Formats: sequence, structure tokens, C-alpha cells
Amino acid sequence: MRKLHLRRLMWIIPLVLLLLIGSGLLLADRLTPAASGQPSHALPVAGDPTTLDREAAPLLQAHPGQSGVLWLSDGLDAFAARSVISQRAGRSLDVMYYIWKDDIPGHLMAHELYQAAERGVRVRLLLDDLNMHGFDPAMAAIDAHPNIEVRLYNPFRNRGGLWRLVEMVQRVFSINHRMHNKAWIADNQVAIIGGRNIGAEYFDAREDVNFRDLDLLLLGPSVGQASAIFDDYWNSQAVVPIAALNPHTRQQLDALLQTVDMESQLTQAAPYLARIGQRLAEPTLRQDHVIQWSDSVRVLSDPPLKHRKAQRDDWLVQAIVADLGSSRRQMQLISPYFVPGRNGSERMIAMRRQGVAIEVVTNSLAATDVAAVHSGWNSYRKPLVAAGTTVYELKRRGPRSGIVLPLGSSGASLHTKAYLVDGRRGFVGSFNLDPRSANLNTEMGVLFDDDALGARLQREFDFLAHPDRSYQVSLDGQGKLQWTDGDGQRYHHEPDTRWWLRAWVGLLGLLPIESQL
Repeated sequence: MRKLHLRRLMWIIPLVLLLLIGSGLLLADRLTPAASGQPSHALPVAGDPTTLDREAAPLLQAHPGQSGVLWLSDGLDAFAARSVISQRAGRSLDVMYYIWKDDIPGHLMAHELYQAAERGVRVRLLLDDLNMHGFDPAMAAIDAHPNIEVRLYNPFRNRGGLWRLVEMVQRVFSINHRMHNKAWIADNQVAIIGGRNIGAEYFDAREDVNFRDLDLLLLGPSVGQASAIFDDYWNSQAVVPIAALNPHTRQQLDALLQTVDMESQLTQAAPYLARIGQRLAEPTLRQDHVIQWSDSVRVLSDPPLKHRKAQRDDWLVQAIVADLGSSRRQMQLISPYFVPGRNGSERMIAMRRQGVAIEVVTNSLAATDVAAVHSGWNSYRKPLVAAGTTVYELKRRGPRSGIVLPLGSSGASLHTKAYLVDGRRGFVGSFNLDPRSANLNTEMGVLFDDDALGARLQREFDFLAHPDRSYQVSLDGQGKLQWTDGDGQRYHHEPDTRWWLRAWVGLLGLLPIESQL
């Protein structure tokens, strides 16, 4: 009898899964909660000047038509910059992120939005829904404030439990398209665009993580471009107000505020609050800050309904491919997940034969947090190195420090997404050089064509590629891969990893999953 039940289950379970997925394909986007938010748009720089208006005015007058760029490579500075421009905003805050962690930095950032709303600032917060599971109460709580609205990109109809899992199976294809954009825009006057999400590891405050990321603080015309992108997403059919999915109460908001008050007294919050205090003691846009000015800065993004469009003319990948393909002498790539694909790899090898110097910085296997992506990189690494591509792989914090998990490292090193072409054309943003960023997720970033900005990004590349931080990957005398440390020590397998992790990555490399990486 038991065998009979097992046989039935063996065909019933696959049949149920097939029916769920099939119904998802047939019903397509009708399974997605309908967009029900009222349209709204960025508030113009008008009326009584805000603190940010007054600080920006003399700088913008001295550089008419140009965009100012301030580099935020230090994690605590990146955190403080978001806090300070929020505290000095007097009109609006428009914020969009892929991940907003339910941790101390996430709570402190949410509190900044609440405090701004208390001053009368209009706050629009747009989050991708994939990572919101369990964080709904906090976000629904701040949505309860009359000056704050929270919306979710491509949300789950079911907010938790078994039905959420059922929906994930049924919508396995449509739920795979995520909003990976990152932007923090204050008063339509200052914008922070880059690679960081909101969470402890993105702001260099966790001692067990050697993390590197990069944001750009922008002034001038490029801020208007960022605001227009935000409006496109905010008003798109892929976005739903959280209030339509999850009701909130005043009690939830009070509970969140009490949590933030308690957490602000903890030692873990001290580095964030101390850096905010330092930055609040000076103007946000000091004249002596190293702000670089250029008339060749653009903020670009994928369309919010990218996954529903057959035409790719306005996809971000098109601009990036054209930029990289225009290289005549040098191309330097920084990507935590690097899977160039067959066409990309062949193009890079052809460019090497034409004399273009190509350098790549990416995570080592010991440092990556997604081992499956590293399995995709494995397929292209050796041919690229053999063709003369210089490859650097970032180390972990230290040999065998932290925990290396089957799915990836608990101490990833690199999160910066950038490239530099011929020393002057570059990009900083959310776009990984992999199939997921190209085809599945929406992405956003800053493109420039400027010698001074190129020189600054060159310094970032050199910092990452330094032997203290990265292994250089090359071929030994037998044509096998080897990793060279700063002291000349050579490794003949992935450094700082166990055999079972290398075997797991090899197994993943046999699966037809590259399009999802």
C-alpha cells in the first residue's frame, strides 16, 4: 500500500507543478497584483529654497550646464551621505532599491525617511519585492505616515506562508524579473546612484566582511535624469502600493520607532551615527569637497517593463555594449559577477587580437556570495586568460576566514559594478556583466566621457587589483590556471577554498543555467 501511495505521489507532484507553471504561463501578468497607485512626479526645484538648494546654487552657477560628481567609495561615508542629504532635504525624497535589509542600518535609514516626512517632506520609497519577505511590517509601518508612500516592484500577491511559495512556483517565469536599480534623490537637487543596497554589509560596518562598493553623488542636469527614471518606475504597471497588499496600523509605526530608539543605543549603531555627526558638522556640498564637474555625464536605466518588450533599443545593455565595443586601446572591467557569455567572450578575444589591452577584476570563488555565478565564469576564464586578458580575483578578508557556504561566501569582497574604456569613457551603477543584468533584471547607472572622471575610476581599479587585495590569474607552463599572491606564492586551484566547494561549482557548471546567472 505504501509503495502504491509513493507511486501516485511520484506522478501527482510533477503534474501539480506542471499545472501551476502552465497556468502561470497562460495567465501571465494577470496573476500579478494590479497597479493601483495614483500617478505622481518629481517636485520641481521651486518655491522657498531648501538647505540643499542653497548649498547647490553657487556650485551650479559656477558650472552652468555641467554635472558634479562626488565619489563615495568608503562605506560609512556612503551611509552618512544618504542620511545627511535626507536631513537637509526640505521638499522631497525619492528612493528606490533592490534590497533593504531588516537590520540596524536599514532601520536607521527608514527612520531618516520618517523624520523627513515629519518635517513635511514628501517621501516616495520604491522597493523590489523579492527580498521583502519578513520586512513588510516595518515598511508598512512607515507607509502609515501621511507624507510617505511605499510601493513594490513586481510584488507577490501572497505576503507569506505556503501560498507565497505556491505563487512563486506558479509565477516562476514572471517573478524572475527584478528591479535591481539603486537611487537616493533629495529635493530633485542631489542624487546618489551606484551599486549599494541598504544593509550592514554595504556600508563597511561588519567586521567579518571585506566589502568594496561604489556610489556617485550627483549634482546638476544628471539629477533631473535620475528623477525622470524614478518617475517612470513609480508610475509603471509593474509597481503596486504596499498598502494595497498589506494593511498597516499606527501601532506598527510606533513599534518601529521604539526599535530604532533602542538600536541607536547599541554599539553596532555607533559607527554609523558617529560618521553622520561628522558630516552634519559641515556643509553637504562643501566647496573644498573633491567634486568633479563634467558636461558629459548621463544617468541611464532599463525601462521598468523591460521583460515585456521585444525591442531592445532602450535597454541599458545596448549602451554598455556599444561603449565597450568602441574601445581602441584599453578596457578595464569591474564586476562581482562576471559571465560574458559566448558572444561576449569571443568579442573580447577578438579585441585582444586587435591589440586592445583588457583587464578584469571580479570575485574569487572564496569571496563570491553566489557560487552558481562563479560556475558560469569558470567556462570563460581560461580562454580569456590564454588570449592575454589580465584577470584579477579579489581575496576574502583573510585566508579561510569566515564561512564558505555551498551557495557562496559569507564574506564577499566585491560589489562594485563599473568599467573604464580608453581611460575616459566609463560607467558606475548596478549593472553586473552577466546575463541576468543584460536580460532579466532592470538596471541603472551613470555613464561618462571625461578624462578626470576616468582618472578617478582608474584609481579605483588599481586599488582593487592591488596584490594585497587580489590574486592575479594566469597560466602555468602546462597551460593550467594558477593564482599568484602579492608575495609571489602560487596556487594551482582556487585559493582559500575546500575541495567540496570546488566540486560543487564544477557540478553547477554542467547545468544549463547560464541564462539565469
